[in-house]
Amino acid sequence: MRKVVASTIATLDGFIDNPHEWSMEYSEEKSQTHAFTTTKEADALLLGRVTYEGMAQAWPNMGGNPYADHVNSMAKYVVATEPVDTSLWDPTTVIDGNDLAGAVTDLKKRDGGDILVWGNGRLTDGLAAAGLLDEYRIWVHPVIKGSGEPLFRPESAGKVELVDTLTFPSGIVVLTYRPTGG
Repeated sequence: MRKVVASTIATLDGFIDNPHEWSMEYSEEKSQTHAFTTTKEADALLLGRVTYEGMAQAWPNMGGNPYADHVNSMAKYVVATEPVDTSLWDPTTVIDGNDLAGAVTDLKKRDGGDILVWGNGRLTDGLAAAGLLDEYRIWVHPVIKGSGEPLFRPESAGKVELVDTLTFPSGIVVLTYRPTGG
């Protein structure tokens, strides 16, 4: 069965908004290679509507390198309860937000690689609550932002088990956790 993996970048103090303002200076060859390798293990992106709309403005204009070409070729599933312009980033399929559990259960049963979730919001909370989220991969950057959009919300509450840590020369630490329920 395919895994659903939520991969998100965060500051040391647990904020995730405006990563373009604080994360880029920590990008280096080893972390980029790891990001590409783990992204290649996935053949689908599962995104919330807001994340999809932001990504759909940027990613189709990127290309000409193996990472962007792979991301752009992946099947994209956007979870929404309102209309979404899927023509912005092909191939994209809309999943009715009212049928999240059923649709993602079906996706997990299909042949293929991992299903990658970018971001960490209501979608990951819903997946975790339904027992469909297999891993959190949190890319902690050596930045203290002080305020912003938090990595987790009260609805995120639950227990997790640490399954891996990886440290890069830039100071980025990737923490991989598996939800254990509760």
